[in-house]
Amino acid sequence: MKAIVRHKYGSPDVLELQEVETPPLLDDQVMIRVHAASVNPLDWHFLRGTPFVIRMTAGLVRPKRKILGADVAGTVEAVAATVTRIQPGDEVFAAGPTLGTFAEYLCVPQNRVVLKPANVTFEEAAAVPVAALTALQGLRDKGHIERGHKVLINGAAGGVGTFAVQIAKSFGAEVTGVCSTRNPEMVGSLGADRVIDYTREDFTKDDVRYDLILDAYGNHSLSEYKRILNPEGMFVAAAGSLLRTLRIALPGSKRMVWFIADPNLEDMTFLKELLETGEVTPVIDRSYPLNEAPDAIRYLEAGHAQGKVIITV
Repeated sequence: MKAIVRHKYGSPDVLELQEVETPPLLDDQVMIRVHAASVNPLDWHFLRGTPFVIRMTAGLVRPKRKILGADVAGTVEAVAATVTRIQPGDEVFAAGPTLGTFAEYLCVPQNRVVLKPANVTFEEAAAVPVAALTALQGLRDKGHIERGHKVLINGAAGGVGTFAVQIAKSFGAEVTGVCSTRNPEMVGSLGADRVIDYTREDFTKDDVRYDLILDAYGNHSLSEYKRILNPEGMFVAAAGSLLRTLRIALPGSKRMVWFIADPNLEDMTFLKELLETGEVTPVIDRSYPLNEAPDAIRYLEAGHAQGKVIITV
């Protein structure tokens, strides 16, 4: 099969399209023929091996995993004998921190795979897993969102942010989205009650206080965020925003946390239902063919994508 492979840390220039062996189907796994994958900030951090702490698990000198990618949508090619919930021919989407989705085929544990809703495309489904799981778990599990909460989403036009605005609204929150000059109309169309252009207004100096802040961008210090939190409010930093600046230190604080999304069947199924009802619609900036995956990563790394960047296979 064809896959985008790297043998060392570095820029997207180290990525190459190569012929590699199709992965073996192991017990309790599903083999997926990939139609689409998406790019996440963690992909370029794993690609470059920065910050250095990533190498403690990814490989100190050379990367342990040669193929990047964590989001996928495609058709089930085969299933292990123990798998009964998914059948060959099913259209599915799946998530995992290190699946290796920039390839024609991959094998995924069945508890990370759900059926693709009929009302979304493969590209839209591939946009969902990591970004939407980050938004859902950040708002619900870490931020303890409740109906009527005042919620601020920093980075509302990005992959996590576009899902976070919609998911927060589905919980009945009052949502403020922070984005750049070219994105207020789009963020407003997702349901944000208020949109702040950060190039014209510093939301950390505003008089508004929030019950929950989800930071998906990472361009302010912890003290600035604390200033606009209610006394019992929660600040939640997604891993990508934390790695962007490493200026946020959260030791021993129950009200200020950072996290990495945990792919699981229950939450993937919850997201599937939001897609089916139309409460959440993926926002896709642009798509690249598999052989242009390095360009897709360069574009996302530049930090100006509206929603998700997709790789089609």
